[in-house]
Amino acid sequence: MSSEIPDEHPIVLFDGVCNLCNGFVQFIVPRDPDGKIHFASLQSDVGQELLAAHGLPTDTLESIVLIEGDDCYVKSGAVARIAAHLGGVYALAASLRYLPRPVRDRAYDFVAARRYRWFGQKDQCLMPTGDVRSRFLE
Repeated sequence: MSSEIPDEHPIVLFDGVCNLCNGFVQFIVPRDPDGKIHFASLQSDVGQELLAAHGLPTDTLESIVLIEGDDCYVKSGAVARIAAHLGGVYALAASLRYLPRPVRDRAYDFVAARRYRWFGQKDQCLMPTGDVRSRFLE
């Protein structure tokens, strides 16, 4: 795991104890073979530091977050930007950004509010292994 926060790569902040969120990270990793996307849990020191630096709440945020330099995307906006980074067929999901944000985020919030009930949660954050480990920030 890396303690250095990369400026030149996008960083996905995710709920480290949420099975759905961990599954989404596991979905991204093999579809980003160049390893450009980095990850940190919302609960980690790095996650808390990045949230604060971008003016986001550090205690009540229940969203996936994408940090790209000075830009920050949350909820459905983050999902659409991540899809664009993955390219290929996944870039089609980036077209979601053309739907009005309130509509997109309402659907996102519906799933987010039920994610623990539907998908469960872990007792602790995901611990990556192998070469993927260097893409996780601590």
